[in-house]
Formats: sequence, structure tokens, C-alpha cells
Amino acid sequence: MKPSSWLSSWREAASVYFDRRVLAILFLGFSEGLPLALTGATLNVWLREEGVSKTGIGLFALVTMPYALKFLWAPLIDRMRLPVMTRVFGRRRGWALTAQAALAAALLGLGGTDPGTELWWTALLAVIVAFCSASQDIVVDAFRVEVLDESRQAAGAAVLVLGYRFGMLAAGAGALYIADFYGWRSAYEAMAALVLVGMVTILLNREPKTVESADSAARERRVADWLAARPHLSGRMARLLSWLYGAVVAPFAQFMGRRGWILILGFIATYKLGEVLAGVMSAPFYVDLGFTKSEIATVTKLFGLWATIAGGLLGGLLVGRVGVLRGLMIGGVLQMVSNLGYVALAWTGHDLTMLAVTVAVDNACGGVATAAFVAYLSGLCNAAYTATQYALLSSFYKLGGDVFGASSGWLADKMDWVSFFLLSMAGSLPALVLLTRLMGRQRREAVAAAE
Repeated sequence: MKPSSWLSSWREAASVYFDRRVLAILFLGFSEGLPLALTGATLNVWLREEGVSKTGIGLFALVTMPYALKFLWAPLIDRMRLPVMTRVFGRRRGWALTAQAALAAALLGLGGTDPGTELWWTALLAVIVAFCSASQDIVVDAFRVEVLDESRQAAGAAVLVLGYRFGMLAAGAGALYIADFYGWRSAYEAMAALVLVGMVTILLNREPKTVESADSAARERRVADWLAARPHLSGRMARLLSWLYGAVVAPFAQFMGRRGWILILGFIATYKLGEVLAGVMSAPFYVDLGFTKSEIATVTKLFGLWATIAGGLLGGLLVGRVGVLRGLMIGGVLQMVSNLGYVALAWTGHDLTMLAVTVAVDNACGGVATAAFVAYLSGLCNAAYTATQYALLSSFYKLGGDVFGASSGWLADKMDWVSFFLLSMAGSLPALVLLTRLMGRQRREAVAAAE
């Protein structure tokens, strides 16, 4: 290919980022990313300052368990109508605005606790924040998948990562700066106000059209026929059973009808394990090395953001050029190798330059991997069951991270930091093995189709 043609091809691929619908996903990504650090890295700094042990901080990773269990109430958000809100704003927008309002209130409550004297209250409010945030994620992810056509899903995944990181920047660097000058309560109050970004974005965009696939219509028609043949199940009971099937059973049955679904779920649950293991302990690691809150905010949040932006946008373009599975493999290898930066930082100690290098490499590699991963999850969803299926898939990813991440503090207490971060690299290997099998299956299916 001529250089001019190559450049033209990449420019054409990049133009999708200026689509109005893709840009809306940027702000919704901000809305999704904002609460995560407030129950994770930022909260961990607060806990460490209050004298909570590393083991205790590691166990605090369990407060985000609602992210892993959100598939349990996703069918309600997918199908249930909210009084007034659904009628006025539509199915997706009504649920989004409700979840966001509850999230703002929960953040105000969390900021009003004192981890030093009432750790259990802090944990409870953190769980409520995570529940509201996970509920927002269910509907926003469904909104994103439904509003973008297939050709824009990779770009949507990339800007979602970008917006997500902006949200984490606000909840990371922004909250740490505010906490440094005005205290933790003011920091969480400011973050609650930023929830308005997502609410305004939802209000400025139209409700996506409801899509029903031929497969889903056929499944639900069979259930309706089955109920019609049984008069004793008529009336309210028939409507309830039909709704439960369409909302709860059908989304899972449709997904489990695809070949290799167990392999797919195993891959999803393990793809981010190495990154999660290192990430949960990164904030205590920085504190133990003697970095101040302002240094952590400036380097890991502000400076690191630009590496994440570059990685996320590159990941979106990469998926568009080499395909989703190859993009996942490249991103998986990169995020595994990037943990070596933490090893180097552990050796050098309190060194701002080394901290910047570590954060830049880790964020750029993580951005590539996350963009590919989100595009992969989006492509697995059936249009008729977007919210439920995306919640199921992302829950498997989060469940693996929570269970593995909860042990990170115990592991860090039992070994030095160098050994810990070397061990974290091994967490990426199971997913790469499973991905190799997925790629082999795709090649065999392509050969069979060609024949």
C-alpha cells in the first residue's frame, strides 16, 4: 500500500471520533468512570491515612462487589418501566437519570463518614455508591451499544475509555487535591456535583430505538404459544411468566446458545486479573514509598491521563485495523509487561521521574487493552437484550477482579513489593491462553465457512 493510501485509510478510520453519537459516549464514559475511584484508589488513600492496614484495604475491594453482581438486577432495568420517569424520558434515559440522582446522594453520604472511627459505616456507604454506580453502568452501557451501529462500536469503546479516564481523573487527582486543601468531605461533595455531567448528557440525547431481533421474537413467541395452550396460566399469571421469561430467562438462554460460551466467560473473567491485582495495591504502594497526595494526584492522575488517552484512542484504531481478537492479544501482552514498571519503581523508591514512567507505560498499555475489551463485550450482545447481556459479561470480568483483588492486600503483606508485582504479571497468563483458543476457533470457523 502506498504511504498516501495508508494515511488516508487511517484518517478515514479516525473521522468516526467526530460523530455526535460517539462524542456523547465520551461524556457518558466520564459519568461511568467518576464513582469507581471514589470506592477504590482515592478511598484507599483516605483509608491508609486513617491507619487502616494493607490487609483491610485489600478486603475493601469487596465493597465494589455490586459491579460483579449487577447482572442480577439488570433484567429489571432492561424491561421494567419506572413510574413517571419512563413515560417522560423513555426506558433508557429514565433509568439513567434515576440511578444518577441516587448516586449523587450516596456520594454525599460516603463523604460524611469517618473511616478512622466508623469504618463499617464507610464500608456500607461505599457499597451503596457501588450499587448506584453499577446500576448506572447497566443502562449507560445498553444506551451506548444501542445508539451506535456496528461500524462505530470500536470508536465508541475507545471514547468510553477516554471519558472513563477523565472521570477517574476528576475522582482521583481532583478529589485528592480538594482533600489536601479542604478535607475529604468537601472532596466527595464536589464529586457528587460532577454527577450532573452524565445527567445533562442523557437529557441532551434522544432515547435509542427499541430493537427486537428475529431470534428473540421467535423465543418469546414460543413462550406465548405455550402459555396460550394452558388456560390455567391465563391472565395475570400468564403475563408475569411471559415477562419473567423475556426479561430473565431469554437473555441468558440466547447467550448460552452460542458455541464456546463457557470459554468466552472464562476469558472475560480472567482478562484483567493481572492489572487488577497490581491496581488495588498501587495507592498503598505510592503512600509507602513516601509520595504525597499532591504528587500522587499530579503524576498518576494528571500526567497519566494523557498516556491513557493515547492508549485508548490507539486501541480503538487498532481494533478497527486488525480485528477485535488480535487487538485483545496485543493489549493483553502489553498490560502484562507494563507491570514491570512497578518493579522498577519499587527498586528506585521515591523518584518522581520513575513514577511518571511507570504510570505512563501502565496507563497507555491498559488503555489499548480496555478499548479492545469493551469492543469485544459490545459485539457479544444481542440487540434485544443489551442491558442484561452486557451486565452479565461485565459482571464476570468484575467478579474475577474482585475475588482476585481482595487477596492483593494479604499477598502484599506476605512479600516485598518487587515480588508482589512480579507475581501480578502471572495473573494475565490464563486469559492469554484462553484467548489463543478463541482465536484458533475463529480461524477454524472461517475456514469451514470458506469451504
